Amino acid sequence: MIHCSDWVDPYIGTISYLLATTQPLVHLPHSMAQIRPQTDEAIRDHYLAPVIHGFPMNKGAVMPDAGDDPHFESHYDHDFEEVRCYRGEVLLEDSGIRAGYTVTERCALYRFRFPGRGKAWLRMKLDGEGKLNFENGVVRGEEVWMGVPCCFAATLSEPPKTCDANGGALVMSFPEGCELIVKVGFSYIDAAQAEDNLRREAAALSFEQAALRARDIWDAALSRIEVTGGTEQQKRIFYTSLYRVFQRMINIGEYGRYYSAYDHRVHEDARDFYVNDGIWDTYRTAHPLQLLLEPERQMDIIDSYLRMYSQSGRMPTFPHLMGSRAVMIGKHSTAMIVDAYMKGCRGFDTELAWKAMVTNEEKETKLPWSSGPVNEFDECYFRNGFFPALPEGKAEWLSQAHPFERRQCVAVTLETCYDEWCLAQFGAALGKPEADVYARRAGNYRKVFNPETGFMSPRLASGEWVPGFDPRLSGGQGGRAYFAECNSWTYTLHVQHDIEGLAALMGGRQGLGKYLDRMFVEQYGTSKYAFLGQFPDSTGLMGQFCMGNEPSFHIPYLYNYTGQPWKTQRKLREIMKIWFNDSPMGLCGDEDGGAMCGWYVFSAMGFYPVCPGRPDYDVGSPLFEEARVHLPGGKTFTVRAENNGPKAKYIQSADLDGRPFNTTRLAHADVISGATLTLKMGERPNRDWAAR
Repeated sequence: MIHCSDWVDPYIGTISYLLATTQPLVHLPHSMAQIRPQTDEAIRDHYLAPVIHGFPMNKGAVMPDAGDDPHFESHYDHDFEEVRCYRGEVLLEDSGIRAGYTVTERCALYRFRFPGRGKAWLRMKLDGEGKLNFENGVVRGEEVWMGVPCCFAATLSEPPKTCDANGGALVMSFPEGCELIVKVGFSYIDAAQAEDNLRREAAALSFEQAALRARDIWDAALSRIEVTGGTEQQKRIFYTSLYRVFQRMINIGEYGRYYSAYDHRVHEDARDFYVNDGIWDTYRTAHPLQLLLEPERQMDIIDSYLRMYSQSGRMPTFPHLMGSRAVMIGKHSTAMIVDAYMKGCRGFDTELAWKAMVTNEEKETKLPWSSGPVNEFDECYFRNGFFPALPEGKAEWLSQAHPFERRQCVAVTLETCYDEWCLAQFGAALGKPEADVYARRAGNYRKVFNPETGFMSPRLASGEWVPGFDPRLSGGQGGRAYFAECNSWTYTLHVQHDIEGLAALMGGRQGLGKYLDRMFVEQYGTSKYAFLGQFPDSTGLMGQFCMGNEPSFHIPYLYNYTGQPWKTQRKLREIMKIWFNDSPMGLCGDEDGGAMCGWYVFSAMGFYPVCPGRPDYDVGSPLFEEARVHLPGGKTFTVRAENNGPKAKYIQSADLDGRPFNTTRLAHADVISGATLTLKMGERPNRDWAAR
C-alpha cells in the first residue's frame, strides 16, 4: 500500500539556487514540534552539511555518542538515511549509532540504538544560558530566546548509570549496546507545561506507535487532495509541495494556554493560537489553499491575527513566535482576511477585523521593513496617490527608512493599491461608507504607470518621473530604491485586482499580450551573472519572468486576460517541467512558508487564485488526469483532464457538471459545491476556447 505521506521527500529544495533553502523537517501539520538533525548553521544548504551536532529539544539539543572519548557530533551519509515527513532515521557514522526520530504535536521522540561495543553516552544541553536539571527521572530545561520562554521536559527509557553536569550540559552514560528512547515535550510557557504536554501526548506511546500515528495524521491531511495519472516524479513534487503548505502557520496553543509575545503574557484560551507567517509571500497561494482544505483552521489563524492586534494595538506584518517582525511591504493580512470573507468564511469578528485593517492602512507607515506611525512618505501617498522616489544621487533624509531596503516606492504604491482594493470589497460587504474611499485609492496604480515607456515607474514628490529610468536595472540592489526584490518588468504586472484596467493602460488586451510575449524573451541588459548579482531573488528566469519570486506567480495566468488562454496553458506546463523537480535542487527560488509550493499545488491541479479577495480562480493546464479535492462536509471538487499528457496540454473544450464551460474563470462557489470540471485536452491549441 502506498501512503500519500510516502510520496513526500523533505530533502527537495534543501540546496538553493542563490538564497534560502527548505529544511528537511519532520513534524505534523501546523505543529509546534518541527525537528531535523542539527547541522552546522553556517552551511545553509542543508543537504550539503556533513556533520550532525544534535537533535532538537526546543532550543536545546540532545546528542548520543559511543566510545571512550565522546565528541557528541558525527558525520553522516544520505545513502544511509531515510527521511519522511513523519519520521527519520540516520546512521551516525563516527559512532555506529542508528538515530531515529518522530513527533507528536508538541513532542519529539528519539530512538538511539547504540552499537554493542564501547561506552554509550548522551549529552543534553541548552542553546544559551538557562536552567537545566535532572530530577525524579525527568530532565527539565528552561531558557529565554528573544524574550520568549523556550522550555522542555524529557524522559529516558532507562535510568543513566552516571549523570554529570559539564559546561551547562548534562552528560549521561548507559550500558553498551542499549536502545534508548528519549521523549521530549516542548513548551513556550514553562517546563511544567512541557512536562504536561509530554504526559498528554507521548508518555503512553512507543516510538513505533508515535511514528505510525504521525503517518496516519499526514495521510489524512495529504489525501484531502488525491491525484491520479502523471508520473511518480510529479506525485513526489506534488505531495512534497502540499506538505510544505501544511508547515505554517504554527499552532502554539498548549491545552487551553498559550504564551503571546504581543503582550508578553500567558493567556488562558481554548482557541488555538497561531504564529510564524510571512504574509507577503503566503497570502498569494498558501492561505487560499489552506482556506480551501481546512477553513475552520483558517478562522483560528485569522482570529490569532486579531488577538495579536488586540494585545499590541497593531496588526502584525510578519507575525512570529517572538512578535511582529517588520519585514517586506504591504499590509497583506488584509488580503488574507478579505479572501476568506469573500469566499463565505465568516468565523471571526468582522467589526474587529475592519478596525484592525483600517488602522493598518491609515495609522501605520507603509515604509518597507519598518513599523511605526505614518510619516511624510505616507502623507505623500495620501495626498498624491503615490509614494515618492528619492532623487538619484541624493542621500536618504528620512531616518525611519531602512538603509538597505530603501523606499521601494513603486512596489509599495502598487501593493497598497491592492490592499485597499481588498479593504474596499470588505467595507462594501459590511456597509461601510469608507469603502468608496478605498475603491478610489485602489486605482492609484495608474499614477505610477508612465505611458511614454509603458512601465510602472518612480516619481519624485514633485510628480516628475525619475529621469533615466531603466525598467530592467534601475533601483540598485534588488531594485530596492523602487521595487521589492524584482524590477519593473515584474512589478508593472502587479495589479492583480484590476487586470482589465492595467490592460487598458497598455492599449487593450492585445497590448497586454504583447507585453507578456516580450517579457518571456527579454534579456538582461547586462550579463546574466551580473543581473542575478543585482537581483538574487529573481531565479527561475525566462527572459524577465522570474519563477523564483512571489510577485511573478500570477503572471503566466495573465494570458487568460488577453484572449489567449492557450499561452497560459503552454507556459504553465513549461514552468512546472523546467523549474520544479524532485532533487535537493528541486525548487528554483525561496520557498517562503508554503508560497512557492502552494503555487505548484494549485497549478498542477489546474486552477489558481490570481487575485485573493475575489472569490474565483483562473483555469490553467492540469498535470494529472484527475485531481479530487475532498472538502469539509463530505463534498469533492474534481478536475478531470481527458486525454491528458506531456504534449496534450491544451484545453480543447470543457464542461462543468455536464454544462458547457467556455471561460477561464472558475467560481469558488462551484468549487465548494463539489462540482466536476472536465477538460478535454489536445496537443495543439484550440485558440477559440475561452477567447473572451
